Amino acid sequence: MSKLPGNAGVSVLGDKSLEFYRDPVSFCRQRIEKHHSRVFQCRLLNRPTAFICSVQGMRELLCEKSNLFLKDPTDLMTNMYGDTIVTTNGEEACLLRLSLTSLFTGSCLDSSTDYIDSVSDRCLKDLSNSGEPVCAYSAFKRLGTELALGLFLNVRAEEQPEVYQEIAQLCTQHWHGLISAPVNVKVPLWSSGFSTALDARDKLMDIIKDKLENDKHGFVGSLASLPLPDSSSASQHLLLFISALIPKALASLLTSFTLALSGNEQMRQQALEEPDFLHRVLLEVQRLWPPFIGGRRLAAQDATLAGFLVPKNHGVVYVSHSVHRDPDVFHEPDSFLPERWSGRNAGQEHLLCSFGNGPRGCIGTKLTDVFLKEACMYLLKHYDWCLDPPSQDLEYKWLPVSRPANTPTISFTRLDPTRSDRSKTS
Repeated sequence: MSKLPGNAGVSVLGDKSLEFYRDPVSFCRQRIEKHHSRVFQCRLLNRPTAFICSVQGMRELLCEKSNLFLKDPTDLMTNMYGDTIVTTNGEEACLLRLSLTSLFTGSCLDSSTDYIDSVSDRCLKDLSNSGEPVCAYSAFKRLGTELALGLFLNVRAEEQPEVYQEIAQLCTQHWHGLISAPVNVKVPLWSSGFSTALDARDKLMDIIKDKLENDKHGFVGSLASLPLPDSSSASQHLLLFISALIPKALASLLTSFTLALSGNEQMRQQALEEPDFLHRVLLEVQRLWPPFIGGRRLAAQDATLAGFLVPKNHGVVYVSHSVHRDPDVFHEPDSFLPERWSGRNAGQEHLLCSFGNGPRGCIGTKLTDVFLKEACMYLLKHYDWCLDPPSQDLEYKWLPVSRPANTPTISFTRLDPTRSDRSKTS
């Protein structure tokens, strides 16, 4: 085994957290080039930390050796959501996954399709009505919020508009707790962002507990009936499922999808007519523009990753953007090539880590896939689109969720409704 390239620095003064969070992509690219290695070390959050930017290292971390690298029990996710499937470790995490899996597969998954269709129509049908370019990211975030609150909390915007708006606003305030300094300060006429987020969490928990006690149908009723560790577990998980994480991830991926196919009528037509090609397009969107930058673990004991020694108590960060551009696995890694998934990378979807990977991967991946495909099919059936104006700065920012730093505007043009009918018979 080899020593990790790079320098873990000295306490506090050697910390590189600010540099990493300012631009994680440039941070990793510079060090990969400097060390000639896709695994290296720096000091992050004042802890010596190994950065994993290779497919091999990611697979070892999240799959083959996942029991040796634990979730950090002190991170902000625990502060904001409590003990959930995302934040727990060991046997508790396994038991939670066993209990919750049924809610995201089989008949529960199938029963959500009609609602996803109806929300897609309601949120996306007016994209061309104004005749002006629109901020697609905002429209897609609204779509994701309606899906999450409707499916997971049985609160539907068209039926309970005031309640929906209240909860959506609280979810946004709560989200800011994940991107604020964890300082709980309240003074007259002012509260810190973190304090406001904690207040929003408490209000959401009151709404959630009332739902779990009184609403016996749909996802809420099914969750309340599961064998979970204690009475608070269902509430904490429902808080996680309705959080702004899901709408923002969907908006990120749908924005990247529209940008990737902007002005490319031939590729859009092929995606409309061939479900397998649409699947490959979405894999490539996920590969190049993962919604989340990655994840963090702590080494429970001395271990190796990609041939490098990671000492006990080191942090470990896998960086999805860099893993997905590993040239040893992905030919022309910076190019948008959906055909790679029917060629040399066929059957290798498991090498992506946009939503984690291995036994701790996102439990809702299948549902997210249904969300995305339904929304994309709606767009493909009903619209042509292009960047408007055609020349825009599409440089991405990667935190807290990836999207162009300058929100792009897109012009949508309604298609002849007979086009989609023709595609079904061709």
